[in-house]
Amino acid sequence: MTSEIETGGEGAAVAQAFAALSDMFRGRRALLLEDDPSLAEHVAERLLRAGFDAVDRFEAGESALAAGTAVAYDVMILDRMTLGLDGLTTLKRLREGGGPSATAPALMLTALGGESQKVEGLLGGADDYLAKPVGDEELLARVAAQLRRSPRHARPSSADIVNGPFRLSPGARTLKLETTGPDGAAASRLIDLSPLEFAIVAELMQARGQPVTKTMLWDRCWVEWKFLPDNFVNIIDARISALRRRLKEQAPEIGEDLHPLIVSARSQSLIFRDLDV
Repeated sequence: MTSEIETGGEGAAVAQAFAALSDMFRGRRALLLEDDPSLAEHVAERLLRAGFDAVDRFEAGESALAAGTAVAYDVMILDRMTLGLDGLTTLKRLREGGGPSATAPALMLTALGGESQKVEGLLGGADDYLAKPVGDEELLARVAAQLRRSPRHARPSSADIVNGPFRLSPGARTLKLETTGPDGAAASRLIDLSPLEFAIVAELMQARGQPVTKTMLWDRCWVEWKFLPDNFVNIIDARISALRRRLKEQAPEIGEDLHPLIVSARSQSLIFRDLDV
């Protein structure tokens, strides 16, 4: 993964973010249902290289169902078109069975990428839905996002998130800069953000210094769009550029060396710097 990361002034923050993924993945076990041997090998190798302890591979839904009924997996990655039971039926039976993996986060990784098929998958028990082909960086970031939301990492959605001098309050939908004056008195100033800008900052800060891909950001922040336009990356890049300038203008107390606060990992992911390290 490190060979894919940008270098330069932002390189250290980005490298730190991907190192944090390794820490999150360490000790984890994944179930992978995929009947294409070459793709299964590729996905398993990427997960193991990123830090997973084990990836159990299955080509048939029945085998994956038996394993998920007996073993507690941290995450499940399922193709929909598989031998025997299809991936969605396998997931539904795992969810209904109440076994050790019944509540594990599940990602559908499939060539069935139509809107109705995505809706069917999400309503059928999947926590995320990825259409093939998908890049390694996107897959790892999506897996990390689900692990953060799993019970092991869960936190109340209304809890404030503190990152250095910034305090983000999801319930109040505010971002404040908290500082200490020359006399030692605490001061707090509201950062002026549009609803979309707040949504972007919230997604990035909730990731705790770890990468969020641009497709994930689009899915969660541009909710009024019902499709993914061809130029969505350009739309995001323009908004992020403006947001970087706004944060720099409104937070002059932050050292010049820490700007931009939002940094890029290659062209696919964004990270809000971890200011607590």
